[in-house]
Amino acid sequence: MLEIKTDENETACRIIVVGVGGAGNNAVNRMVEEEICGVEFIGVNTDVQALQRCKAPKLLQIGAKLTRGLGAGANPEVGKKAAEESAEEITAALKGADMVFVTCGMGGGTGTGAAPVVAKLAKEQGILTVGVVTKPFSFEARARMQKAMSGIENITPNVDTLIVIPNDRLLDIMDRRTTLPDALRKADEVLQQAVQGITDLINVPSIINLDFADVQTVMREKGIAHVGIGSGKGDDKATDAVKMAVESPLLETSIDGATDVILNISGDISLFDANDAASYIRDITGDDINVIFGAKYDESNSDSCNVTVIATGIGQRQPAKKEEPEEQQNPFTRKPFTPNPNFQGTQGANGYQANPYLQQNAQNAGQRQGFVQNGQPGMPNYGAQYGAAQPANPAYNAPSQGGYGQQPGAGQGYPQTGAPQPAQPRYQAPQYHFNPGSIHTGDTQNIVIPSFLSRKDNNDDNA
Repeated sequence: MLEIKTDENETACRIIVVGVGGAGNNAVNRMVEEEICGVEFIGVNTDVQALQRCKAPKLLQIGAKLTRGLGAGANPEVGKKAAEESAEEITAALKGADMVFVTCGMGGGTGTGAAPVVAKLAKEQGILTVGVVTKPFSFEARARMQKAMSGIENITPNVDTLIVIPNDRLLDIMDRRTTLPDALRKADEVLQQAVQGITDLINVPSIINLDFADVQTVMREKGIAHVGIGSGKGDDKATDAVKMAVESPLLETSIDGATDVILNISGDISLFDANDAASYIRDITGDDINVIFGAKYDESNSDSCNVTVIATGIGQRQPAKKEEPEEQQNPFTRKPFTPNPNFQGTQGANGYQANPYLQQNAQNAGQRQGFVQNGQPGMPNYGAQYGAAQPANPAYNAPSQGGYGQQPGAGQGYPQTGAPQPAQPRYQAPQYHFNPGSIHTGDTQNIVIPSFLSRKDNNDDNA
């Protein structure tokens, strides 16, 4: 029998988290306290005193000659030059890693300036590089926000995937009495959850396992990413958890329009829970997206579950198109139409429809008018008996024969004012012959007469 021996230290995925600058060092401290498994930590700073407070096992002072250990003075250019000065030390510290997280707070000097350099040195070695950064509060100086946006722009091409967490979102979830130190610790917690949500997928065994190759497929050269974590309890726990992860109030991204998604669910889950979670993602993103699914059953987590959603390639694909239900579509706009010059309505592809812009329910001397066009009453009340004498219409131009077809006001009973008048004795109302099934009306008070109806004038028979 062939016996295969493996060295776990050689086969395990090597993941390094690098905290750059003050905010990055604080985030690393939080992760060390949480004892995230299978991850190495490195603290990087220009400020020696701040670096000594970092709990990472490995500390790296950068730009010693440039800054003399006194920090970057909130100047990103100094932070950049400090990292470039220590490029060899940084490269050596990252050598052999499979995946590197570069975390920092944008807007200061060291993090904003040095983090893009650290990320570039990692990516140049072929390491899967992920940036996890925060944006400053809006109440901070405008110059700080401008530096932050410049830092995000600089780090983006130097990472495979970038996760941006705006500190302003903390205002949406924190109580007004929350102290500033507690709020900043919450920001560190968000950074920690974003990193741990990814590393646990690789390092924690599951019944449907996800490995480093899966994560690499989803995160290599994918740009902006969304990482959300949610939890749920009860019958709808899976749907509630994935909804919380997707709609995280701490992120300004959406998974709609992403190209790839990792969905990992753990806890006391059933087959239906897994289906509910996956279906929720599909409903948002559509079917043209790569979804990698992982699941871990944990019966100790009674009737509850946790969900991690990692969506990448945001903005690289058109968002899923939500089609309007058939019964809610507007029949007037579904198909193009060609106007009929002989009909005061619209002629659609599926028949004749009343023109909503022309159709009015005007009262004229107690009689309802069917249409009004150019400010003049059009067709008279259609509810009367056919063939009965009808009030004359000033807009009507009858055939010029038999003595009654002259223009209005020519002494033939056609008033110029438009008031209802008795018709001349020789005048008979036109007869209308219907083509069954060809007329569409929605209001018996406003019947539309299409142009294809033939009109037969009794007086024309005598011609």
